[in-house]
Amino acid sequence: MLRFALLGLLVATACSAAPQDSAKPSTKVPRNSPLEPDIKNVPATTGRANLAPTQPPFTITNIGRFDEPFAMAFMPDGRLLVTEKAGQLKLRAADGTVVAITGAPPVAKAGQGGLLDVAIAPDFATSKTIYLSYAEPGADGSALALMRATLDEPTHALTKTAVIWRSGMNGPGGQFGANILFSPDGKYLFLSSGERQRFTPAQDPNQALGKILRLTLDGKAAPGNPSFDKGGVEAMTWTTGHRNPYGMIFTPDGRLWEEEMGPRGGDELNLILPAKNYGWPIVSNGDNYSGQIIPDHPSKPEFEAPKLWWNPSISPGGMIYYSGAMFPELKGSLLICAMSDAGLAHITLNGDTATPAHFWDFGTRLRDIAQAPDGSIWLLEDGGQGAQGRLMRLTPRT
Repeated sequence: MLRFALLGLLVATACSAAPQDSAKPSTKVPRNSPLEPDIKNVPATTGRANLAPTQPPFTITNIGRFDEPFAMAFMPDGRLLVTEKAGQLKLRAADGTVVAITGAPPVAKAGQGGLLDVAIAPDFATSKTIYLSYAEPGADGSALALMRATLDEPTHALTKTAVIWRSGMNGPGGQFGANILFSPDGKYLFLSSGERQRFTPAQDPNQALGKILRLTLDGKAAPGNPSFDKGGVEAMTWTTGHRNPYGMIFTPDGRLWEEEMGPRGGDELNLILPAKNYGWPIVSNGDNYSGQIIPDHPSKPEFEAPKLWWNPSISPGGMIYYSGAMFPELKGSLLICAMSDAGLAHITLNGDTATPAHFWDFGTRLRDIAQAPDGSIWLLEDGGQGAQGRLMRLTPRT
């Protein structure tokens, strides 16, 4: 395919792919990534992060249940906001009582879609501003959207709601990404946008799918972006070539780390560098679900390779950088939720080097993770009410 063959001649930047057809997507998602017969597969031989599971070194306390929760965010006073995919935003008080917050947007609840991430604005203490990402319904299918709202605490309601960004390209597919992260200076917002199981949009500079975007706090393209002067989607794009980015975090040294779900195998932990192209769907250290081969990252070294990868998949969910005092042995590490492997991955960092340290078996799918103000670690179990959907608190084993 000529449009992908041309990529081999270009530097791996967010704009390196030739534009593809940006017409309305079909009503079905493709089965496989495009075949690239001219690429000779060079297997990846370093960076595999799979470890034998061990028992978690924590005391695990169940402290609540939610209905198919997706994400959580702590408020400065220790209260917790939790999203439920069906469209409910919940507020958990310090004493464990839970109330529903009204005013959340209508969502397309199907498969991986629904109400997704929640984030507290950097100036929340004075502004009471929060951000929500979600699958927005439309006549032609769903699209990723970003809402900004004010939390009116006395009435438990969202007010001054505004949809400040939409991905466009409404249509089929899961894999919304939808992770919200603020820059360390609090001036900008990073949003991960999955490629919706459509493959090729991740390499189309004119589509916001399969990208990490850097926006102003009101959802516009951020000045200083690599292709800001080009306008449109390119002006918003920080990096390109992503599949389903579910976790992003800044470390104290200013580095931006991201993890994403691969296909059958090939989950990735990436160090995110502006203007880089991370290769999906041209390369991956996994393969199509059908078994059709995708060339590994070393096959196209112009693309940015993951620092770590998992094959078989662990299906990563949320991620944190642990900075608390309750677990000194974890300080300075990444903790990554896993769903298909039903546990928690512990990754140590040394500058731009990541090393797998442990994989703790929790025996259940873990969707999201957060560090509480007291340094304890909180986990959201993936799934509905009843046997699943638990909120868990991790403390040192006694």
